[in-house]
Amino acid sequence: MKMEYPAKIILAWGEAIGGNTEIRDWLMKNGYPELGIFVFALNNQEEARNWLMSNHQEHLMAMIRGAEGDKNACLWLRKFGFSIMEKMARAADNDDEKLHELMNEGNNDFATLALKMRSVKNQIEDDNNDVHKLNFS
Repeated sequence: MKMEYPAKIILAWGEAIGGNTEIRDWLMKNGYPELGIFVFALNNQEEARNWLMSNHQEHLMAMIRGAEGDKNACLWLRKFGFSIMEKMARAADNDDEKLHELMNEGNNDFATLALKMRSVKNQIEDDNNDVHKLNFS
């Protein structure tokens, strides 16, 4: 199964993932609410995660979970024919082999999305680790 979005929408999605709030909001108001809400869900906003699940966007939520290291989410994506999204999830979870597979298969736009997702997830992880390392002495 393919992700059925025009190339310019995939490009806009990547910009939204990268932090462009104007483009994120544009996606939400112009027929692609799932992609705008995906950005909130990627940033651990529970309401957005629930929205994805309640609005038949389980594949997007599975990709986020896979990017967070949930192997079962990746298996679910593969089982239901979302092989590109499975590779994107694994690449976003720091799997460089899957990133190279995407590029070698000519899916550079999806590889770019995976790298943007990786950057967000790694920043969240770093921020969480920094909080746990604080020393108040």
